[in-house]
Amino acid sequence: MAGEPLGEYVRRPPALPLRALVAEYGGYREAGAAPRVHRGLPSPYLTLIVTLDDPLVVAAHPDPRTPPGSYDTLVGGLHTTPALITHDGRQSGVQISLTPPGARALLGVPAGELSGLDLDGADVLGPLACELRERLREAPGWSERFAVLDEVLLRRVASAPAPAAEVQWAWRRVASSGGGVSVADLAAGVGWSTRHLAERFRREIGLGPKEACRVVRFHRVRRALQQAALTGSRLTLADAAAAHGYCDQAHLAREFGALAGLPPSAWLAEEFPWFRNVQAAGLGTATDSWA
Repeated sequence: MAGEPLGEYVRRPPALPLRALVAEYGGYREAGAAPRVHRGLPSPYLTLIVTLDDPLVVAAHPDPRTPPGSYDTLVGGLHTTPALITHDGRQSGVQISLTPPGARALLGVPAGELSGLDLDGADVLGPLACELRERLREAPGWSERFAVLDEVLLRRVASAPAPAAEVQWAWRRVASSGGGVSVADLAAGVGWSTRHLAERFRREIGLGPKEACRVVRFHRVRRALQQAALTGSRLTLADAAAAHGYCDQAHLAREFGALAGLPPSAWLAEEFPWFRNVQAAGLGTATDSWA
């Protein structure tokens, strides 16, 4: 008789000296589940994924010119369209969420050089990609794996030139405002023209300031909808839109479609197939039905 499906997801912040470079670590393991497609959605973080068992299978990349492939380790830059990841009911790995300034220090290249790309980890990290995977596979549990990440990344931190102070300030302002700051205000804050700021920002971060604001807003509202789904709390799309800088529910739906490739309710149904309390207006109680 087959066992019950197994699902684990563990998140942890990195060691204190890494927190300007790494947002968080996430460990995941799933087995015995139904095969499905997972969307790797746009976010303010670059990703380094290290698999523990089966390779990561990417059926569609943010850059459509990149063919489908499988990866033991993968580095993904900032993007504005989803990646489609498939699995047969079994997957496991560790995901490291890097801030754009962390790309230079930990990957050795500015985030702008990775924009829209998914690359084999060995092409970016060299032999370290294989070493990291071997050590994570040997570690007995999540705490030990996260300790390995701290050790390796602290050793990896390079003396690469930091991004210009003006770009760092503009990025922090975009992130801290939830994407609610104008390009004109950012340019005024650093004393540059909007054109010069856009050029320097894109070269270092991988997105222009306006695109970065869109992605930060989307990431925050997506996390809010996800949290509401997981906890069973009520959050209408209209309330989510108002709380995260969208003009109205229709604006949120348009942006979600552009960045995720499908409406919010459809994304929740795809990502959480067990969840059945989404209405056209938003999330409700367990007695609500699909619209």
